[in-house]
Amino acid sequence: MKPNLVFDWNGTLLDDTDALLKTMNIILGRFGRADIDIQTFREKFELPLSVLYRNLGMSEGEVAIVDSDGSAIFHDTYEPLASKADLREGARRILETARQQAVSTIIVSNHIVDPLRSQIRRLGIDDCVKEVLAFESRATQFKSMSKGERLRLHMQANNLQPDSTFIIGDMPIETHIARELGLISISITGGFVSESRLQSAQPDYIIHDHHELLPILQRHGFLRNA
Repeated sequence: MKPNLVFDWNGTLLDDTDALLKTMNIILGRFGRADIDIQTFREKFELPLSVLYRNLGMSEGEVAIVDSDGSAIFHDTYEPLASKADLREGARRILETARQQAVSTIIVSNHIVDPLRSQIRRLGIDDCVKEVLAFESRATQFKSMSKGERLRLHMQANNLQPDSTFIIGDMPIETHIARELGLISISITGGFVSESRLQSAQPDYIIHDHHELLPILQRHGFLRNA
């Protein structure tokens, strides 16, 4: 039996934490608010982004402005910054190893499908990713099916077994999804939330880069010949 690897994208495979922090500071600056540092960002970060804006003290009127027009202010600021981001340490190696071993690799994300696929092509990993499960457009982002529900339906349709499915993410939500679906949860530090917040969610494993992922898979009896 081969494992199924389910990766979050932003902050997990894509090293875009700095891009998102810069985006938030540009948005805060538009309303005359002070910049935040990375520690504050990681303690306050929540999704949907409207919750993060409120956590940072923005008024309801300011949140409404940023959320208007399909969150154009956010996307038009973030995407050019994210287009310069690389993969996180060890990510390319584990993705390539999974491809060579014919392991199913899925990305499940709160991002939008088209820009996400563009990033995958830019980074040259399109042949390593079997499926992308994400929002269809800016208009539907955070308004249609959740990450967990998308993954549940995909697993059901493709008969993926929970006990051989690993979900890797940089937020507590991936651990919550793992509990709901019976998956093995792996949290990676250095993304959008602090390590203490990841620990509080009590994932099965915590790693600091993707080089640490292969030994976990091998401990479960997978990819021993990799």
